[in-house]
Amino acid sequence: MKQSMLAAVYCGEGKIELQTRPVPVLQHPRDAIVRVTRSTICTSDLHIRNGAVPRAVPGVILGHEFVGEVVAVGEKIHSFQPGDRVAANCETFCGTCWYCRHGFVNNCEQGGWELGCRIDGCQAEYVRVPFADMGLTAIPDSVSDENALFLGDILSSGYWAAQLCEIHPGDRVAVIGAGPVGLCAAECAKLLGAETVILMDLDPFRLSLAREHKLADVILNPAVEPAEEAVLSCCHGRGADSVIEAAGGEGTFELAWKLARPNGIVALAAMYEKPQLLPLPQMYGKNLTFKTGGVDACKCSELMQYLREGKIRTDFLITHRGPLCNILEGYRIFEHKLGHCIKWVVTG
Repeated sequence: MKQSMLAAVYCGEGKIELQTRPVPVLQHPRDAIVRVTRSTICTSDLHIRNGAVPRAVPGVILGHEFVGEVVAVGEKIHSFQPGDRVAANCETFCGTCWYCRHGFVNNCEQGGWELGCRIDGCQAEYVRVPFADMGLTAIPDSVSDENALFLGDILSSGYWAAQLCEIHPGDRVAVIGAGPVGLCAAECAKLLGAETVILMDLDPFRLSLAREHKLADVILNPAVEPAEEAVLSCCHGRGADSVIEAAGGEGTFELAWKLARPNGIVALAAMYEKPQLLPLPQMYGKNLTFKTGGVDACKCSELMQYLREGKIRTDFLITHRGPLCNILEGYRIFEHKLGHCIKWVVTG
């Protein structure tokens, strides 16, 4: 194995650099070393660069969403061996603490969002994965690397958001934002039994992609068609049974609770850079339930099975690709959505 590698490094607020770093080595019996074959840039990487993630450590290698090939495992890892194809979880979790036992892996006492935030991540040639028996999922031969790539973050986030909605047969679910998480959330809401999924975004390309892949029943642009009126007309005049806020834009938090019917659920999957106002006097009587936080990405085996069966797919999110040596250009393209970029994938 090589001794050094390229890596995208967070160098303090506003700055990312491509540096040469040592190839990681095993540090714990539950570690694995993975050669990265595909990784991506995430909006949360931009939040780190912008100084909006206080827990992020300057000097850390960025990235938390990847697939690859196992090259080494610690002595307590029995479920994987060198040569295995694996998809990674965006979260590090032990599997044994109180939070893990209850499915709240984002709050693991020994982990949480670590990769690419507090410990070195995957925008590199190799990555060390702690608690690899929990954080890696085997990729079946029938599932491509690119269809498995989003398993542990974007797809898990969309599925988690849809689960927060407690969807019942006949429910009408509104999704704000047709970015990667919003598109997956819409797809997962249908998978979980929503009768009608209403997806909205200001970007015509993203709406056309959702339409092409039949990810929602009603697709609208709030700049063209008032969102509140459209949702009321689709939802018996009551509003949506649940709303997934996956945009995190100016005014989208307020729109989310306005779209929900009385006694509905508002699931906040977006990551905000600014505090959001909860205007309780205006909301009085709506009796809403708000659910928010970091994704509990503990359903990867279940989601991989759905991918294997063809019940969901995610490779349509990939609009741009490039080598690791061009990742800084990838950041520019991804941030500014140049060329209708949805996901920019590092190809090795």
